[in-house]
Amino acid sequence: MRRRVAIGILGTTLDAGRTDDRWKKWRPTVALCQQPGLFIDRLELIHGTQSRQLATQIIADIEQVSPATEVRTHLISMRDPWDFSEVYTGLRDFARAYAFDPEKEDYFVNITTGTHVAQICWFLLTEARFIPARLLQLSPRKEGSDYPNGSHSIIDLDLSRYDAIATRFAAERDEATSFLKSGIATRNPAFNQMIDQIEKVTIRSRAPVLLTGPTGAGKSQLAKRIYELKKAQRQVSGAFIEVNCATLRGDQAMSTLFGHVKGAFTGAQNERAGLMKSANKGVLFLDEIGELGPDEQAMCLRAIEEKRFLPVGADQDVMSDFQLLAGTNRDLSIGVKEGKFREDLFARLNLWTFQLPALRDRKEDIEPNLEFELRRFGEREGQNVTFNKEARDFYLKFAMAPEAMWRANFRDLSASVTRMATLAPLGRINEETVRHEIDRLGALWRPGDADNREAILQEVLGPQRQSQLDIFDRAQLATVLEVCRASASVSAAGRKLFAVSRLQKTSGNDADRLRKYLMRFDLCFEDILRK
Repeated sequence: MRRRVAIGILGTTLDAGRTDDRWKKWRPTVALCQQPGLFIDRLELIHGTQSRQLATQIIADIEQVSPATEVRTHLISMRDPWDFSEVYTGLRDFARAYAFDPEKEDYFVNITTGTHVAQICWFLLTEARFIPARLLQLSPRKEGSDYPNGSHSIIDLDLSRYDAIATRFAAERDEATSFLKSGIATRNPAFNQMIDQIEKVTIRSRAPVLLTGPTGAGKSQLAKRIYELKKAQRQVSGAFIEVNCATLRGDQAMSTLFGHVKGAFTGAQNERAGLMKSANKGVLFLDEIGELGPDEQAMCLRAIEEKRFLPVGADQDVMSDFQLLAGTNRDLSIGVKEGKFREDLFARLNLWTFQLPALRDRKEDIEPNLEFELRRFGEREGQNVTFNKEARDFYLKFAMAPEAMWRANFRDLSASVTRMATLAPLGRINEETVRHEIDRLGALWRPGDADNREAILQEVLGPQRQSQLDIFDRAQLATVLEVCRASASVSAAGRKLFAVSRLQKTSGNDADRLRKYLMRFDLCFEDILRK
């Protein structure tokens, strides 16, 4: 049987009493050793330098009422027992130095004595498991009670033992995860598990969070919900500042992010705070962070780590205590290998990385998102639009079929719902409306269209780079880009492109062959999906 060990602070008021009448008064530290059904084998008694005489008296009285209880004293000098930092540090140091042995001993922390500050510190240390114990609360005798020495209650911080509290806690957690999902009852197990993890990180951590995934997967929407959850938890009080780093070019990039002083460069007629300063006490979302140049990356790293940066043209640093969210469609680890992204910045961002799946990889979530998009349309346009049953079933069958590409992910779905809701006769989407929309999406996703291939080529390379390619390279690259966009991964694209030649090789890596081909044009697979 394990020995019972109690830890407590000597109560300079509650435990004190004159010599002649002290036995008439309820003294919690003495009463601790008189509780029926709770024999204390050892008492670890903490007191200050001015309480030595009282401690000696209490030890002597415990020896009278419970001779088998061993009492050990611990002198912890606290100049101000109401100073939170001093009290917490003193009790934490005691806990660190104490040789706990949970296999052989059962520990209780007596929170009845000591200041309210000490009681709070006991709770924090026990809840964080610095002290492997349960909390013990003593109460004086109540009128009509059979126990002259009062009663006790044991508080186990394992919430699973308290059904009502655990149920409330679980409900609040479910509410938070539902909030992050915009109230959408998503069904994809992997996505739901990821949201559960994001909820924990959002509430418990201030570290940067990196959201990855293809364009339209919902990174910006999720970033806003993370901010709103943090604000609801009173973790931030400032604004949500969002910027797409792909739009930052040249000298304006540094000024936009970090601000500038008046006269810093030609045209700088007024001082500019910059987005990082504007995000003070709030959240900064750097979408497409992989597009930042090397100088901006270096400045960002310092701003994240030190909460300070130097505006353009300034002589003194500016402080900004923001929480960072970052988004990217690229594989930043590849950028690090290619020398395009700083390894130290990636390491700082990569503590919490969450990959948002493409819509085609979570088609079971199309149905709940369909209802969500209809509600959004109604709120935006002030019109209540619904499906008839046949039309809804018809659309979902198409939307969840393997050939449905959803290249732009939720942007495709949102645009599709908007078109159907706008064209719906009398606010009711019928089968004819759905049939026209399916034809439209099929044409949008149809492979083999030369104009479509050229459009993809121009979108990825831009008009200038496209015009610099030979006709042969343009035709070949356009086909490769089209196959990449129609594939779920670089490996799948490689298998399609090298379907014949791969059979003639004893070994080889199709994904590697494709990446090397794309590198000839300074491209990577993630670039193609992102555009």
